[in-house]
Amino acid sequence: MTSTAPLPAQVELTLPDWISEAVAGVGAVAGDEAKVALAIALSRRNVDAGTGGPFGAVVFGPDDRVVAAAVNRVMPQGCSVAHAEMMAYMLAQRHLGRPRLNRDANDQPVGPYVLATSAQPCCQCYGATVWAGIDRLLIGARSSDVEELTEFDEGPLPTDWVGELERRDIVVVRDLLRQDARTVLAAYGSGDGARY
Repeated sequence: MTSTAPLPAQVELTLPDWISEAVAGVGAVAGDEAKVALAIALSRRNVDAGTGGPFGAVVFGPDDRVVAAAVNRVMPQGCSVAHAEMMAYMLAQRHLGRPRLNRDANDQPVGPYVLATSAQPCCQCYGATVWAGIDRLLIGARSSDVEELTEFDEGPLPTDWVGELERRDIVVVRDLLRQDARTVLAAYGSGDGARY
């Protein structure tokens, strides 16, 4: 039987209601650890509120202020691309009105733009990072932590994934507040997200 219903022509992804309040009044966030701490705090709140998986990501602009903040929404949205990093990139791009965050309408460099994430990007988010137009990637937990502490498969990455990003002028800083990020992952993996 052939369906006569039109195919979907629009996608809508949303963040939890609490996200705006969680970043309201944050102001400038100086320092790499402080940026990752915010991403981890969002991941923790997402688990505790039962609004998604244990991942948070924040895009910061040249003034160290939040351009976009997001959390993992895969299960609530029923969409495999609703990872925290993907959501943060899409929201930042919409907010700034350009597909590459660090290039203006005349393709001139602007920035720097930074993505702080509670855990290393999976293969999907890694690919988006190549094209999103960020200058620095700040990471809490490693993908090995994610796979050890949760049921998630982070997918394949190039052997020298850090080098691949750095060859594209994206500075990568790993293991920032790694243990704090692991604590959130462990809580989620044990099904005990409300206690740390």
